[in-house]
Amino acid sequence: MTTIDEPTSSPNGPTVDAAQWREIRAAAGGDGEAFGRLVQGHQQVIADYMWRFTRNRGEWEELVQDVFVEAYFSLKSFRGRAPLTHWLKKIATRVGYRHWKRRKQQRAEGNVPIQSWDAAAPAAPDVIEVQQAGAAVHAVLAKLAPRDRLVLTLFYLEGCAVGEIARLTGWSQTMVKVQAFRARNRLKKLLAEAEGER
Repeated sequence: MTTIDEPTSSPNGPTVDAAQWREIRAAAGGDGEAFGRLVQGHQQVIADYMWRFTRNRGEWEELVQDVFVEAYFSLKSFRGRAPLTHWLKKIATRVGYRHWKRRKQQRAEGNVPIQSWDAAAPAAPDVIEVQQAGAAVHAVLAKLAPRDRLVLTLFYLEGCAVGEIARLTGWSQTMVKVQAFRARNRLKKLLAEAEGER
């Protein structure tokens, strides 16, 4: 049976409690039931997070599953330097980013124009439904390059700080700031072009 080392403590103390660490070790050693309990304890958080990457229910379910499959095969590398949820969100960020890159490659030119996102909105902006607003934002962000979309989603939809985005993406904090600045400018340009085409 494969074993993994005890969790590495942070300066503030251990980040994984003893009971969870036993589950992690058992799951890394091939105990499917232990892994199932880990999934059950974190599935809702990851499912909510992955909804940022697609509004298609089938794709969303597949992405959530991909996160946990990747986590299963990477579990032996988990060292407990951060809570398990943080580690899973880092994997989820990579999975979602890869999904956007694949979608961008598959998307044919001349797809639904950006102006169509506001066709779903009612005439009065104050009565727009939450789902329609979410779909509209998602449609606009889908027009951006995956890196731009990722940084704006983490900043504005997830409410992450620069340091958190750096941790989730593996970028430096400076890179996060530069990417966010460029992404905002590209989004403004995209929206201005769409406005000019009306």
